[in-house]
Amino acid sequence: MRLRTLKRHFKEGLKNSWRNSWMTLASIAAVTTTLLLVATFLTIIMNINHIANSIEEDVEIKVLVDVTATEEETEQLGDELNQLEHVESIVFSSRDEELQNLMTSMGDQGSFWEMFEQDNPLNDVYVVKAQNPQDTEMIAQEIEGFNRVERVNYGQDIIQSLFTFNNFARNIGLVLIIALVFTAIFLISNTIKITIYARRKEIEIMKLVGATNWFIRWPFFVEGLLLGVLGSIIPIAILFSGYYYLNHSAGLDQFDFIQILPYHPFVWQLSGIVLLIGASIGIWGSVMSVRKFLKV
Repeated sequence: MRLRTLKRHFKEGLKNSWRNSWMTLASIAAVTTTLLLVATFLTIIMNINHIANSIEEDVEIKVLVDVTATEEETEQLGDELNQLEHVESIVFSSRDEELQNLMTSMGDQGSFWEMFEQDNPLNDVYVVKAQNPQDTEMIAQEIEGFNRVERVNYGQDIIQSLFTFNNFARNIGLVLIIALVFTAIFLISNTIKITIYARRKEIEIMKLVGATNWFIRWPFFVEGLLLGVLGSIIPIAILFSGYYYLNHSAGLDQFDFIQILPYHPFVWQLSGIVLLIGASIGIWGSVMSVRKFLKV
């Protein structure tokens, strides 16, 4: 396509948007509303997924060594643990280190445990982390059968519920995002179709005087692109300001277990996604809506 023809198509697309200003505003409003919902749900779902992954990464297995085990038996248990499949890391913590960690975690009340420094009742511990957190329960059950293992702790009462909830949240989030994108396509396509319907006579005349289908489509292509981009501006602006507040002023840093995605580069990445969705939907809606009026 020659540059002069391309300029003509862009000029016609902009002119058509201005001529039908009320319908253009209606289309932009439809794009803005739907993209705002898409951006909101994307922000929520992506952060839920991030938090879920962070919680899963903190899941670990504490293997309590039998208090009667000798040093050699403790080392042998460590060798057996190192031979397990699907294990990312194994860290040994002696009973003295466990006592110090307990005293530190209890703050001022930790001094009560100083009386046990000479006769430490705690166990030596191996801390095991799975490569895939979903394998934690399987690995823990295998470790329970090892010699010189007094007990295995991995939060068995809540671990399965945690993984079930995380998987449910991810699946529901994916379904919601797909549903919202298709809803956006439907709403925008129908809004643009109304705009094109008002100019069906113009399309028929162009077709009758010999204009090709793509010659007719290109201005609508440009118009759809413009509608999508303009409709993305407000959702992106709200995303920038809203997520900045969430990161810096909402007080979420008071909760250690809630670590949302950092402001940079998340807002730029999501803004690019919103802009791409808006432009794609606008173009697709325009091209598909004008197709039926090309059959003269």
